[in-house]
Amino acid sequence: MTIPENVRIFTQNNPNLRRATAVVNGDVITGTDVDQRLALILAANDNKPSEEEKTRLRLQVLRNLIDETLQIQAAKAADITIKDEEVNQTYARVATQNFGQNPGAMDAYLGRVGSSPASLKRQIRGELSWQRLLSRNVAPFVNVSDDEVKEVMNRLEAAKGTDEYRIGEIYLASTDEDDAQVAGNARKIVEQLKQGGSFVAYARQYSQASTAAVGGDLGWIKLAQLPAELATAASEVQPGQLVGPIRIPGGYSIIYLIDKRQVLTADPRDAVLALKQISINFPSGTTEAQATARAKTFATAMQSAKGCGAVDEVAGKLGAQVVANDQVRARDLPGPLQNAVLSLNVGETSPPFGSISEGVRVLMLCGRDDAPNASGPNFDQLMSQMEDDRINKRAQMYLRDLRRDAVIEYN
Repeated sequence: MTIPENVRIFTQNNPNLRRATAVVNGDVITGTDVDQRLALILAANDNKPSEEEKTRLRLQVLRNLIDETLQIQAAKAADITIKDEEVNQTYARVATQNFGQNPGAMDAYLGRVGSSPASLKRQIRGELSWQRLLSRNVAPFVNVSDDEVKEVMNRLEAAKGTDEYRIGEIYLASTDEDDAQVAGNARKIVEQLKQGGSFVAYARQYSQASTAAVGGDLGWIKLAQLPAELATAASEVQPGQLVGPIRIPGGYSIIYLIDKRQVLTADPRDAVLALKQISINFPSGTTEAQATARAKTFATAMQSAKGCGAVDEVAGKLGAQVVANDQVRARDLPGPLQNAVLSLNVGETSPPFGSISEGVRVLMLCGRDDAPNASGPNFDQLMSQMEDDRINKRAQMYLRDLRRDAVIEYN
């Protein structure tokens, strides 16, 4: 292959020309289909992408639509029918759970962002078709023996106290021919995620793993269950951090560490706390130095309170407000406060926190109910997890076969 250094492009795409973008085994995917699906991604992204980024996104959306079309076609060939009623029910559930809207408001919202109810419903139809197809053509042929499950349960018990991870993954498959392009796409996705893009939304649209339907969530796993490249990367990040793209056999992965815990060990963050929040506000015009001094005085006064029974009296003398809540999960506190509060004894207060505009406050621990030790998955749950993992792997192979055999025409 000989490519000159000075390349001249003789024609350009006309964005105003509405024609078929691709024909997949006779089914047409139009530019409008791509635009409306792209709008769903852009609506989930707080940052406005550049025109170059939009072009790249369009190519990825087209690939997703091709896969979706193949999945719907394969389901139809297997005499699987997804009724409109099923699609509408799922659409209503998505509107309520993900957007807090009823279907009518959801319709209007999609129109405002440049998409349409039909576009989202087609995506839902594709997901339902694929799930139904896998349950018929793949799941019945996946077997996990009792001995395999018992072996894993024994390993879990032996691994008690070791770390396990809840990980989100976006997987992009690549071949020798398109490796550089896929790597570039993966880097662009990482950039968008670091700028505030929704990992779940990007995983649903881009990931080529079967977990795309659940936002890329792999669930709770041990690092030994991951490819070595991913295991190494996951071990070096903290919950809430993103890493990638990572080269693995067959493509690239972007992983997001959702959470981390210890096997069969109670997580301190699941403790239920009884707290009192004591707060004071600063007068308008308070300087940073004045606020710091007042916060120090306030914190010292709170430390002098002899437990939760006396804190209201001390707060009253300072003109502070007290709010009590005895059902606070430590996990729900902001990260910096979790460790501070979990290290307190009953009757002790946290360091002061806040700002000049919002005032300063402390938390006093009035009680703590620790979570019981985690028992881990039972036999049936573990068998189900192992079966799902095998189904997911076969689903990837199934989709690769559909792509290989497809007749696709591009315009």
